[in-house]
Amino acid sequence: MTPSEHFMQHAAECKFMASLARDPESKKTWMGMAERWHRCAELAKEQSAYQAKQARHRKQVKSWSH
Repeated sequence: MTPSEHFMQHAAECKFMASLARDPESKKTWMGMAERWHRCAELAKEQSAYQAKQARHRKQVKSWSH
C-alpha cells in the first residue's frame, strides 16, 4: 500500500467516525481530521510523482555521460 493509499484509508475512517458522531462539534472535528488526511494523501502523490520525475531525469543524465 502506498503512503497516499494509507492516508486515504485514514481519511475514510475519520469520515466514518463523523457519521457516527452525535454532536455537531465531534462531527466537525472528525471531518476536519478527514480533510487533513486527504490533504496528506494529495501531498504524498505529488511527492511521489516529483521523485519519479527526478529519477527519470537522473537516468537520462547518466546515459548521456557515457
